[in-house]
Amino acid sequence: MKVSIVIPTFNEAESIAGQVRRCLGLVPRPEVRVADGASTDSTLLLAVRAGAVALACSGRGRALQMNLGASAANGEALIFLHADVLLPQDAYSAMLQTLQDSRVIGGAFRRRFDTPSPLLRLGCHLADLRGMSLGLFLGDQAMFVRREHFLALGGFPDMLLFEDLAFSRRLARRGATRLVRETVLASGRRFRREGNLRRLTLNLWLTLLYFSGADTDELARRYYPGYFCGTAAGGKRLQEHQKAVGGGP
Repeated sequence: MKVSIVIPTFNEAESIAGQVRRCLGLVPRPEVRVADGASTDSTLLLAVRAGAVALACSGRGRALQMNLGASAANGEALIFLHADVLLPQDAYSAMLQTLQDSRVIGGAFRRRFDTPSPLLRLGCHLADLRGMSLGLFLGDQAMFVRREHFLALGGFPDMLLFEDLAFSRRLARRGATRLVRETVLASGRRFRREGNLRRLTLNLWLTLLYFSGADTDELARRYYPGYFCGTAAGGKRLQEHQKAVGGGP
């Protein structure tokens, strides 16, 4: 089975080259597509030098970027991998084995963080339970899907935040999904920078607001403070994103 790995990026110059090389070192070798959201550093150049096909998006937003990357992919299976999430060979092999079952159309991996924090470990176990019982996955769990089903669903919805939960919910309604037992390793850099409890509490609160029907653009402004904000510059960036994905005025 041919696999395409799609990596959405924004200012990931420090990590993207190593990430691309690790992905290209997996067996069987996948193709790698890096979809960049208007980085101001050398992310795109370094991705190309490392061996990826790099695509420049008209704006920032993971849904927009991942859909663009998927449109340029040739694999029968697509993996959507964050630049700071490591996909080990054993997890990759387990995913391929899972997809040997023709009934399975997609899924994700168990996620662990590169930190010994008991609080984050608890959060990961809760995510495991959510994935196994409801088939709902987050982006840093490295979601995967058969390309034909991704196209049939129209890709990720045009949302600035929680496109991962929205897509996984639709995917689970369409067919069987699986949480692979082997784990991916996610970076805890944001938790270390903002504080484990504070960041985890905010994430849980925003998730509850999302499931209660809150506006996802407003939630995105809270999740990315200073970027999707109400300032003139932030408002312009939001309008540019909406125009790029076909939404907004």
